[in-house]
Amino acid sequence: MKNVTILDGGMGQELIKRTSRKLTPLWSADVMLHEPNLVRDVHAEFINNGAEVITLNTYTATPQRLTRDGSIELIAPLHSAAIKAAREAIAQSGMPHTKIAACLPPLVASYHPDDSMPFEEALSSYQELVDLQKSAADLFLCETMSSIKEAKAACTAAQKTEKPIWIAFSVSDTEPALLRGGERIADAIKELSLLEPQMILLNCSRPEAINAALNETHSLLVENEIPFGVYANGFKAVDELYPGDTVESLAQRKDLSPEKYAEYALEWAQQGAIVIGGCCEISPMHIKAVSEALKREVN
Repeated sequence: MKNVTILDGGMGQELIKRTSRKLTPLWSADVMLHEPNLVRDVHAEFINNGAEVITLNTYTATPQRLTRDGSIELIAPLHSAAIKAAREAIAQSGMPHTKIAACLPPLVASYHPDDSMPFEEALSSYQELVDLQKSAADLFLCETMSSIKEAKAACTAAQKTEKPIWIAFSVSDTEPALLRGGERIADAIKELSLLEPQMILLNCSRPEAINAALNETHSLLVENEIPFGVYANGFKAVDELYPGDTVESLAQRKDLSPEKYAEYALEWAQQGAIVIGGCCEISPMHIKAVSEALKREVN
C-alpha cells in the first residue's frame, strides 16, 4: 500500500452544525460571508486532525447560484474571504506544507447535471472561478461532477493555469456504474483522461456506491496507470435535494462512525487509492480516524 495523501472532510455540513445562522440555499457561502473565522477554524481543525489538502470554501459561490440565491456582486468578496480563511488556518495550525485545492463545483446544483448550461457557457463561468482562485491554488479540484460535459468544462478552464487538476465524479447511489446524470463512470474516466488530469476521484456518494463504482472501474484505472482517490459522503440519500433547496432535506447516517469510515478508507488504500478524504457529513474526527488508521497500516 502506497503512502496516501489525506484530503479534508465536509466543510459545508460541518459549518451548519456550528453556526447560529439560519440555513439558506447558499449553504456554506452564507457562513463564509458572515462568519469567516468559523470557516478558518474548521479548516484548522481538519488540518490538525490529519488533512494535508484543504479545499477553498467556495462550493456554492458560483455565478449561477449567486444570481439565483443571493447577489452576483458577492462573488469576488466570497472568494477573497475563502482564500484568507484557508491561509489563516494553515498559519494557525503551524502546518505550512498544507496544500490548498481550488474548488470548481457544479455551477447550478449538485447531483442535477440536467440543469447545467451549454459547454461554452459553463466554460466561461469556470474560467471566472479559476481566475478568482488561482492565486491561492496548489491544485484545482473539479468536484461532484455528475456529467462528462461539466467535468470537461471545469477541467478545460483550469488547464491554462498549468497547475495540477483533480477531477472528482459523483456516482449514483442506486446504480453506481453510472454518474448521477446517467452516463457510465467508465466512459467518463476514459473521456476525461484524454485531458490528462493528475488525478481521478470518486466523491459525494455513499461509501457502498463508491465501492461498487471502484469494482466497475478498477481495472481501467490500474491498466491505464491513472492515479485515483476517494472521498465519500455520509448522507442517507440525496434524492430530495433540488436546485435552490436548502440541505435541510438531507439526513446524516448514524451508522458511519469515524472508525467505520476508516475501515472503508483502508479498503480504498489497499485497492490503490492515493488520495482519501471525506465529503458531506465527514467530520474532522472522521479524518483523524482515517489518518491514524492509514499511518498504522503503513508503519
